[in-house]
Amino acid sequence: MSTSLLYHGFAIHGYQYIHTKYQKGAVVFKVKKKRHDLCCSNCGSRHLILRGKVERRFRSLPIGLKPVFIQAVIQRLLCLTCRLIRQQAIGFANPKRSYTKSFERYATELCRHMTIRDVAHHLNVSWDVIKDIEKRYLKKRFSKPKLKGLKQIAIDEISIGRGHRYLTIVLDLATGAVVFVGEGKSAEALLPFFRRMNAAKANIKAVAIDMSPAYICAVLEHLPNAVLVFDHFHIVKLFNDKLSALRRQLYHQVSTQMEKDLLKGTRWLLLKNPENLNDLKDEPGRLKKALEINQPLATAYYLKEDLRQLWSQPDKKRAKAFLYDWAKRARSTNIQILSRFANTLLAHRYGILAWYDYPISTGPLEGTNNKIKTMKRQAYGFRDLEFFKLKIMALHQSKYALIG
Repeated sequence: MSTSLLYHGFAIHGYQYIHTKYQKGAVVFKVKKKRHDLCCSNCGSRHLILRGKVERRFRSLPIGLKPVFIQAVIQRLLCLTCRLIRQQAIGFANPKRSYTKSFERYATELCRHMTIRDVAHHLNVSWDVIKDIEKRYLKKRFSKPKLKGLKQIAIDEISIGRGHRYLTIVLDLATGAVVFVGEGKSAEALLPFFRRMNAAKANIKAVAIDMSPAYICAVLEHLPNAVLVFDHFHIVKLFNDKLSALRRQLYHQVSTQMEKDLLKGTRWLLLKNPENLNDLKDEPGRLKKALEINQPLATAYYLKEDLRQLWSQPDKKRAKAFLYDWAKRARSTNIQILSRFANTLLAHRYGILAWYDYPISTGPLEGTNNKIKTMKRQAYGFRDLEFFKLKIMALHQSKYALIG
């Protein structure tokens, strides 16, 4: 084996090849730094006195299925310039690691296509070694994304476990990249993001959120010039929850068993869009019978269908008129649940109508949340929360199966 092969094959230069050993199925290359290449790792001086040596073994790129180790002779040097005793700079490896930089790059690339366990098995190292390599790469690459170019963002929370454990996710709607992951779902979870955003002097124009009071207060306080846009999917979902609550309430009020039987299986029929009802299962007929025997439920159902038209008006002015008209009709029903919901919509009307200025939503973030849940499920959970957050930050660049 030649010294040039060390350079071209294993990215090791400045070392002299000594010999090769084959031990227990592994290949071991012994190398030594050339005397005239030695220099002080502190000041770079070449006025040195040798003060002993030690041999260290570093795992390198495998040859086929055979593990390869670089056994290097590391000199201990006394520098006559700075009067310090230091070990020589290694160059091809981090002195605190047991593997070479080329091995680290190879493992990082494999992690883009395989699970950590598979990479560890392939390279014949422990799971923790590969996880540590990937974590340090993710931290260097994604821990501090650039925020200066942010214009439109979405904010939402995601549940990550039992005991009301949540993460707050901030998504750049222009690139689809997660730019911040905070612990919890309160306003305090967003404070580190706002500090970094102010330091970057980002000029955020619009923020898509649900009608969470905590997020509303946080955005109004820290982004006074940004436009709040309430996500229309959350608004429709909120009304669907009210419709389900009304159905349960009416179910307990009806007197005959026939009426109870008709209402019992209609929850999902009420929540479905009319075009999605299955004719083969006679879902339109069952829904029609349930609405015929219960006028309050029918009123709420048709108001739900009308509410969907709020975001398909020609302009903001007509949308505003439609919203006030819808709220007036909901209040006139004298159904308490609908009246309270109408008051909620009017109280948040500026954020609802802002959709006509900035037609954005948290829809892309909901898709990212689904990817996060899939990644967490396939990894059977993450014990290291910091590693989990880094995996989320890198999720938009994943071009492989979601693996942990």
